[in-house]
Order: sequence, then structure tokens, then C-alpha cells
Amino acid sequence: PQQRGADMYLSDKQLGERFSVARGTIWRWHRTDPQFPRAVTLSSGCTRWRLEDIEAWEAQVVAERGAAL
Repeated sequence: PQQRGADMYLSDKQLGERFSVARGTIWRWHRTDPQFPRAVTLSSGCTRWRLEDIEAWEAQVVAERGAAL
């Protein structure tokens, strides 16, 4: 069974594909945007983002853009 929510983690490559940006852009957002979800270090050399956190951030961005229109 496929994991969802808090049990699912995405790599920088997967996030880049999700948002159609380069992996470096994901890391720049991580460094410079305090609203962007924090990465989780699962082990040495293995850093991922929780899908649940990414989906919440996406919803927030959509809501903010909608309020600005």
C-alpha cells in the first residue's frame, strides 16, 4: 500500500518535479522562505520533506493568492 500524509516523504528531486523547478530552487526556497516547510534529516545524506507539510504549504499559498485577487 502507498503511504500518505505524515508517513510519506519526498526528495528534492520529487519536489522539483512536482513544482516544475530545479532541485536547486527547492533548496533556495528552503533557505530563504520561512513559510516553506522544513526538511527532515532521516539519516546521514538522506533529507526529505513530509508530504503532509508540503500539501499544507501548497494550500496556504493558494489561499494567499486567492485573497490577493
